[in-house]
Amino acid sequence: MAYVITETCTKDELCVDACPVDCIHPKKDEAGFTEAAHLYVEPDDCIDCGACVPVCPSNAVYPLDELPAELAHFAADNAAHYGKN
Repeated sequence: MAYVITETCTKDELCVDACPVDCIHPKKDEAGFTEAAHLYVEPDDCIDCGACVPVCPSNAVYPLDELPAELAHFAADNAAHYGKN
């Protein structure tokens, strides 16, 4: 997993639009969007390009190796969303 989305995500989909490989879900037109607390990065599809980071107005996206310790649980949350425990 290269990037992690955290709780400050507003689900505005700016990261979805910036992603060249369509690895951020759920989108507004997908099942589970309303219930999702935030968006998630598919770890197997992410190409580690970083396009999602600068477009996030709420600074919710972190490179995994820069994820603050107090937000580390979001890495496991992201993995669990995709069944990658």
